[in-house]
Amino acid sequence: MSAAVEEALLDSDLPAEAAHQLRLASLAYAHDEVAERHLQEARAIAPKHAAVLIGLYRFYFYKGRLSEALTISEVCLKKAARDNKLAADWHEVRRGDADFGSYAASVPRFYLFTLKAYGYLQMRLGNTDEGLAAVMKLLELDPSDKIGAKVLLGVLDRMGRDDDE
Repeated sequence: MSAAVEEALLDSDLPAEAAHQLRLASLAYAHDEVAERHLQEARAIAPKHAAVLIGLYRFYFYKGRLSEALTISEVCLKKAARDNKLAADWHEVRRGDADFGSYAASVPRFYLFTLKAYGYLQMRLGNTDEGLAAVMKLLELDPSDKIGAKVLLGVLDRMGRDDDE
């Protein structure tokens, strides 16, 4: 996710105690149980805040806990759909449903970045059909590919080849 999207989403209405728990989690990153406990405390305080969800997603992703990262990406996708007043099912979302073409529109961009994360994780976890469907939806919503969905097509292509090819 880009810094501009994060800044727009993360600075809005995050309770001070949740922000404090996120800082503590980042300081304890090397200690999985401690960091995760702080992240869960932040989630208890602000369960639907993008900063908390992104913190959890990144923690699970960078710790290689991809199934848990996928679960958080699904929560983020539902949140982004609600925030954009989109259909709950990403398959039903259409290009004109939000300002997906504007890089300055942080809430629609959060939706796109979240769908990209969801698609990537599906691919990494072996659910290539679902991952490909998410990438194709991204390209429908963002035909100029500002979000970089085509990169995921390359990932999918490389996944299908042996190392010797």
